[in-house]
Amino acid sequence: MKSKSLEGTIAVVAGATRGVGRGIAAMLGEAGATVYCTGRSVRGNLSNMGRSETIEETAELVTAKGGRGIAVRVDHTVEEDVKALFERVKLEQNGRLDLLVNDVWGGDPLTEWGKTFWEHSLQDGLLIQKRAVRSHMLTSYYGAPLLVSRKQGMILEITDGFDYRYRGNLYYSLAKISAIHLAEAMAADLKPHGVTAAAVTPGFLRSEAMLDHFGVKEENWRDAIAQEPHYSESETPFYIGRGIAALAADPDKFAKSGKVLTSWGLSDEYGFSDVDGRRPHWGRHAAEHGL
Repeated sequence: MKSKSLEGTIAVVAGATRGVGRGIAAMLGEAGATVYCTGRSVRGNLSNMGRSETIEETAELVTAKGGRGIAVRVDHTVEEDVKALFERVKLEQNGRLDLLVNDVWGGDPLTEWGKTFWEHSLQDGLLIQKRAVRSHMLTSYYGAPLLVSRKQGMILEITDGFDYRYRGNLYYSLAKISAIHLAEAMAADLKPHGVTAAAVTPGFLRSEAMLDHFGVKEENWRDAIAQEPHYSESETPFYIGRGIAALAADPDKFAKSGKVLTSWGLSDEYGFSDVDGRRPHWGRHAAEHGL
């Protein structure tokens, strides 16, 4: 990826507070983009996720990397919030939007692993769909017209996994597979307008929450391999971020519309590395270990 390959690009990363969303926003900034970083957690008013990260921190990281970060508090399950976001983007950027990334999740504290769907809290299962599916639909509904009006740009659905297989929990699976189909369906509707839509998945992620889960930090993440051997092939949130920055800069990205892309596949194609210099390949690792 060329330095500042996205200079002049206007992006919205929905769900940029932490994890993949933060990684994507930061790497778009590294490529020179202006990034609206949205989410619920702001300084002095954190969400009920129980995490300390804020969208202001993400926006500051975008700017530090060389782009322009703009923090906007948005609850993407609230239609008025989403509508106001894109009205602001339209006003401030003279109607321009080049990239919309749907990464709102919020399902970690709601997912009850090891329970059947009838044992799982129905209320929490339905809330997962509201946060991780309905929010994406609302965001694309109000963001797509800005892309269509200029007959260019891209909508990306961030998911977990690259196929339709069961992911160990019905409500989790439904949300992640829905993101794949949203991309496929939007691609069909957007095709006559020259707008790309695709789904993108990371591999085994070293998010803030996952590092905390294993009791390690990024500096000593390899210590977690003793607990989980497959963590040896893990990746930072910046890896998929660099992949999306490379994809956004690709003049032939429309050829990928409707597809499911992976961080490791994008690395194979565009030749970038993770921020630690590694090129983890979860797809190959998973195939070798029957995962």
